[in-house]
Amino acid sequence: MSITTYINDAISELRHVRWPTRQQAVRLSVIVLIFTAAVSVVFGFIDYGLSLVVKFLLSLTY
Repeated sequence: MSITTYINDAISELRHVRWPTRQQAVRLSVIVLIFTAAVSVVFGFIDYGLSLVVKFLLSLTY
């Protein structure tokens, strides 16, 4: 299979894609940003809690 055949097939497949509207793209982007922020906060709390546990365990050895 040559590179030109591959590119032509890729372009042909892209014509079949149902692209989202601008409103859908904005809404989905906002959802992704909110979800990412929420997960970051959760992991931040987990990280903070685990660091406290490690500090406590290290204080027991000295």
